[in-house]
Amino acid sequence: MAAGSTYTPLATTTLGSAQSSVSFSSFGGYTDLILVANFATNFNLTYGTYIQINGDSGSNYSVTTLKGNGSSATSTRQSSTEGIRFMLPSSTSSSFSNMAIVNFMNYTNSTIFKTVLARNNNANAVTEASVGLWRNTNAITSFVYGGDGGQNFATGSTFTLYGISAA
Repeated sequence: MAAGSTYTPLATTTLGSAQSSVSFSSFGGYTDLILVANFATNFNLTYGTYIQINGDSGSNYSVTTLKGNGSSATSTRQSSTEGIRFMLPSSTSSSFSNMAIVNFMNYTNSTIFKTVLARNNNANAVTEASVGLWRNTNAITSFVYGGDGGQNFATGSTFTLYGISAA
């Protein structure tokens, strides 16, 4: 028997002007969430993007990232941060060369810390894979995806949140 559609679009935001973050809330009835972001930025090498969950700005997050550019690879680890930070490379182009796919797994389970997997890439520079942890057992009811260090997403950037039902 063929399975039905598993990705249900819940919300899409297209920026009418540059802004530093987008917020999502009012989602439920799914086992997992996926955010797909296509954006241009004014990010520099010091800053990337971040996720804060349920308004928690405490030092309750950690992330491990693997990054490669075709000629070298690196890994980084951050602990006790105020959000899950993803380090994208510099991209000041007006074309939308940055893409992120962020998976929030088992986001309503009230007995586990929440895991976030992310794949980020910039067609001109690097690909990275990250695993983040929010050290809290509360269900995820909202999150902010933003430019770290006050960096902005460009006008026309799109962000779509999907719900995934149990298979």
